[in-house]
Amino acid sequence: MIAREYRDELRARVERLTAVLNLVLLGIAGAFWVVQIVNGAHYRELAENNRLRRLPIEAPRGLVEDRNGKVLAENVPSYNLLIDAAQTKDLASALRFAAEVLGRPAEQMLASLPRIRRTAGYRPALVAENLSLAQVSRFGVAGREHPEFDIEVSHQRIYRQGPQTAHVLGYLGEVNESELAEHPERFAPGDLVGRKGLEGAYDAALRGRDGERVVVVDSRGKLLSEAGRKNAEPGATLRLTLDLDLQQEAARLLEDKVGAVVALNPKDGEILALVSSPSYDPNLFARRLDLEDWQQLIEAPYHPLQNRAIQSTYSPGSVFKIVMAAAGLSEGVVSPSDTVVCTGATEFYGRRFRCWKRGGHGTVDLHEAIKYSCDSYFYRLGQRLGINRMARYARLFGFGSATGLDLLGDKAGLVPDEEWSERVRKHPWYAGETISTAIGQGPLLVTPLQVARMVAAIANGGRLITPHLVRDEPLPPPGSLRINPQALSLVRRGLWGVVNEGDGTARSARLPRLEIAGKTGTVQVISQETWTDSDTLPFEQRDHAWFASFAPFEDPSLVVVVFLEHGGKGSEAAVPVAKALYEYHFQSNATDQPVTSG
Repeated sequence: MIAREYRDELRARVERLTAVLNLVLLGIAGAFWVVQIVNGAHYRELAENNRLRRLPIEAPRGLVEDRNGKVLAENVPSYNLLIDAAQTKDLASALRFAAEVLGRPAEQMLASLPRIRRTAGYRPALVAENLSLAQVSRFGVAGREHPEFDIEVSHQRIYRQGPQTAHVLGYLGEVNESELAEHPERFAPGDLVGRKGLEGAYDAALRGRDGERVVVVDSRGKLLSEAGRKNAEPGATLRLTLDLDLQQEAARLLEDKVGAVVALNPKDGEILALVSSPSYDPNLFARRLDLEDWQQLIEAPYHPLQNRAIQSTYSPGSVFKIVMAAAGLSEGVVSPSDTVVCTGATEFYGRRFRCWKRGGHGTVDLHEAIKYSCDSYFYRLGQRLGINRMARYARLFGFGSATGLDLLGDKAGLVPDEEWSERVRKHPWYAGETISTAIGQGPLLVTPLQVARMVAAIANGGRLITPHLVRDEPLPPPGSLRINPQALSLVRRGLWGVVNEGDGTARSARLPRLEIAGKTGTVQVISQETWTDSDTLPFEQRDHAWFASFAPFEDPSLVVVVFLEHGGKGSEAAVPVAKALYEYHFQSNATDQPVTSG
């Protein structure tokens, strides 16, 4: 009886054990089913990727050409050194070897360790660029001992005109951490992206689409064969409105000067030249600028990285008298025959305001006030108009807002009025400020490009165009000034007199058989109680010089604005630069230009 009970208990134990084993086997079978059937494709891909690598093929950056097809920015082959951290057990030792071959301090190479370790997965990290052929050969010979290194043929950006087109084209810079985090699918560590100028504004179009190589490697990471390829799509070519010859001439004329030149077509806003001086060499950035070179650039005198044509704002000086004259005529505050007696100084609100000419201009009407740039006339005009109406007309001419230029950093400037003073300065606008603003001094601030746009509106009969540098891009339709055409005609005639009548302030701008119209401007940098020649002052205290102009007078096709920071008198410093540019631009057909009598 005892033996039978023992057998029954043993049989029950065996059955329980069998059931457990069956459950285990069933679980194993289920796991195999999930791995091989349900997730089979996923694991097959992982297994395949253990021997496959996807390597990027860099897309050539798009070319940039001037209006005549002359290349401004292109690419040349460059040899880069890559490292695959997965192929070495001692990354620091590998970098020391690279430093020895490249002739660089080991500490400099080791500083890149954190970045290399952050590089995702199998993707090699960039170690050095622009290797010489001797260095390429040295890494090739050391391939067995250092399989972690690879040489990549890349594209180096080259700016053929260097500083002459730097502020138009901009430069490239390495992608930063925030950009990598925001666009992981678009950028990889070490990628170069546009930072300034057209490189920045049109980066997406210029960079193209990278391709991909799928290669087979062995267990040691050695490349065995290529399993597939997707070719890169080159970036788009940008055809600019820029005239390289005129751009280079403008850059030459600004050598050793601080300032800007803008030349554009007043009919459609095409920019033919845009120069800021001093400039810099954008090719420095093509090799990833080191800290020492960057410090030299940002600490250089007069800030060469600043694009003075669009990013720096200045008082317009007497150039603003163009707007004042148009406003006075349109509002009926003055007529062409109204006169003012200029004695050299006028008193307003208990303060004495000087005219630029010692002894004054005598009796002047509107035409003569523009021609002679008589401050006393425009003081009185400003008093009659008041700051709010002056501000309204300034805004009609595009001041106080960005021009719409297809470059990054286009500043809006500042047009002051009573509301602005209360809101920003927390005190009322003072009547005496209106007198100063009437001749372009005070808090009124504009860019050289804004002045060029304003002059273009005078030249083309009242259309506010959008300046642009890239051809065949959609543009907003020109705005209308909504100003009396007769008023604009009278202002145009006054600007003609500035250059073409006997004693106009820009009479030195005259050229044979080319009629230029324009307005000079001189901006005081420091307050002067007496008539002082600013050329005798330290450079930083000298007056700024303006000349804003267009030609030919009857059918304008070119606007030229010259601004010279601390250049002195507009008639003496800025006018010769503009004259030389007109002469250069029209030299091929100057004999065919019509002569219009005054």
